[in-house]
Amino acid sequence: MSYSLPCPPRSSSTLRSPSVHGVCWPTTLVSRNGLFDSATKTKPRRAMTARVSSGMNPEIGERLYLGMDFGTSGARFALIDKQGNIHAEGKREYPEYMSGDTRDRVSSWKVTLFSLLEDIPVHLRSLIASMSVDGTSATTMILDSKSGETLGRPFLYNESCPDALPIVKSIAPENHTVCSGSSTLCKLVSWWNSSYTDKGSVVLMHQADWLLWLLHGKLGISDYNNALKVGYDPELESYPSWLLSQPYSNALPSVIAPGKPIGHLKEDITQKHGFSNDCVVCTGTTDSIAAFLAARATQPGKAVTSLGSTLAIKLLSTRRIEDARYGVYSHRLDDKWLVGGASNTGGAVLRQIFSDEQLEKLSKQIDPSEASPLDYYPLQTAGERFPVADPNMMPRLLPRPESDVQYLHGILESIARIEGKAYSLLKGMGATPVEEVFTAGGGSKNEKWIKIRERVLGVPVSRAIQTEAAYGAALLALKGMEGNI
Repeated sequence: MSYSLPCPPRSSSTLRSPSVHGVCWPTTLVSRNGLFDSATKTKPRRAMTARVSSGMNPEIGERLYLGMDFGTSGARFALIDKQGNIHAEGKREYPEYMSGDTRDRVSSWKVTLFSLLEDIPVHLRSLIASMSVDGTSATTMILDSKSGETLGRPFLYNESCPDALPIVKSIAPENHTVCSGSSTLCKLVSWWNSSYTDKGSVVLMHQADWLLWLLHGKLGISDYNNALKVGYDPELESYPSWLLSQPYSNALPSVIAPGKPIGHLKEDITQKHGFSNDCVVCTGTTDSIAAFLAARATQPGKAVTSLGSTLAIKLLSTRRIEDARYGVYSHRLDDKWLVGGASNTGGAVLRQIFSDEQLEKLSKQIDPSEASPLDYYPLQTAGERFPVADPNMMPRLLPRPESDVQYLHGILESIARIEGKAYSLLKGMGATPVEEVFTAGGGSKNEKWIKIRERVLGVPVSRAIQTEAAYGAALLALKGMEGNI
């Protein structure tokens, strides 16, 4: 089934929250929300906000397909029909729950999941044939495989585990995707070597896997997009022998393709929320791949740059590219490959310097046809992933000119140059050369930035018709029901 649909729906995007760099559990992690310490009683710290909008009314007998996107700062849902028309969509910020001085993300994600289900218009719930969820890549959870209880806090997508990296490099092939401190495998190894928990009955799950488990009840199932950074080989459709020979291999989840039916929605959920008894839960994917699917870039050479809190690049290629030295990896998408990586530059840096009002006002005064002489490398904190994998790279945001317009121009152009270096790197490594770039994320709203990037990249750049990862997750849900439509 093709992910490309004929009817372009409306879209909305927001910049994601700033990324947080830390080190692996149980080491204390410093973030803008405070310190992660020992767990005590859980309590909410602020209320969620919700926005729900309804689209067209479905035809009699028409089935709908639900996608939910769990990003860095909040979650969204999109409800579509077979033609890709949006019937309802909404979003929620994550509530802040605290266990002592530690932010309880597990409770926050769970509450948000069921809040999204409640936000779906009641008259549409019984029409939903299938659902899927995407989550942040390499956000890792270790659970008791018997009870489903979480064993420690989650490892977030951008956390690095330098203690585990030498061990992983000693067992994995040179420059393998897992040979990065932020890989899922490094997080598993770090937990395995530091935890005193009984390891006879543990299972690794990614954020999307865990959220889907809450819906279908079958523990230990993942998809090959999420499982890539734990070492799964999507080309061979199996874990490699060097990984299966390790003592923690018993913790690896079962893996199937994204958008495949896992089972029916749990009975207690269908009864409580009014969903159909035949509603199917399908495997998910990562948030960046869901955003790529939403943009409907279906031909090799087409690419999607997601300008959220960070800059994520996905290029559809006929050739698989893997090189951890540069933070480059490939996700499988049917018979093609999504090649790319993610930089720590992006909108979060802009938000540190300018307000939304300033960004809008100053951008209007920029001449995108003129190149900025300023050369920056905008980062929130030390460390870069792609196109240079350097955990010690320092932010470069000086000198600052007197003119805020010139300063913003310089930052926007510098981010565009980083994007250009990323696509050039992929081409040099053998990927299909980029021919056109669609833009997703909050940065896609800035028309001046799009024109700057088009000049720097030398290819057509435009805002994707649909930019929300939740829409891509809904396409996966539709794909999962392909044989039943």
